[in-house]
Amino acid sequence: MIEVDVPARRIHLDVDDAELAARRAAWAPPPRRYERGYGWMFSRHILQAEQGCDFDLLETGFGAPVAEPAIF
Repeated sequence: MIEVDVPARRIHLDVDDAELAARRAAWAPPPRRYERGYGWMFSRHILQAEQGCDFDLLETGFGAPVAEPAIF
């Protein structure tokens, strides 16, 4: 059972701590679906929603900026 209290901005899962611990202990990550290509790149490099849902390799918070190319 899940309780949602919108005015208090609270979500509560009505499961005791022992049950949650047993579920965590029994959980195993699913096997990787993609070993190469777009699916592999997406699963390894996509950011979460609060971070913009973009690829982390497109971030610009590191390294020196690249100058604009010379156009002749």
